[in-house]
Amino acid sequence: HGLIANAKVTQADGYAEREAAKAMINDARQALGDDEHEITVGADKGYDAKEFIDACQAMKVTPHVAQNKSGLKSAVPDEIAQTEGYATSQRKRKLIEQGFGWAKTVGSMRQVMVRGLKRVDQMF
Repeated sequence: HGLIANAKVTQADGYAEREAAKAMINDARQALGDDEHEITVGADKGYDAKEFIDACQAMKVTPHVAQNKSGLKSAVPDEIAQTEGYATSQRKRKLIEQGFGWAKTVGSMRQVMVRGLKRVDQMF
């Protein structure tokens, strides 16, 4: 359906997106209230890092992260990447990207007119 359930504004530094994702996964796990319930997270190639995949698995979350195979070995295990659920997550990721695309084109988030993390967060 493409519903964006959680999003965060962070300072871009190469690691902030993955750290924010881990925090949002933790929030989702707490909101669920059941540590045994299986959940997945879909993400693009920027999240294909061993520390992020390991953190997801430690939180009992199946990482449906797009494999980055450009000259490197992907951190996403092949056992996960070959499942039907992984393939479905990769197709559905486009629906989420459309929401962020709307925010950039219609919602004026492409180039914000305010400065500072707090103000950008308020605008977002």
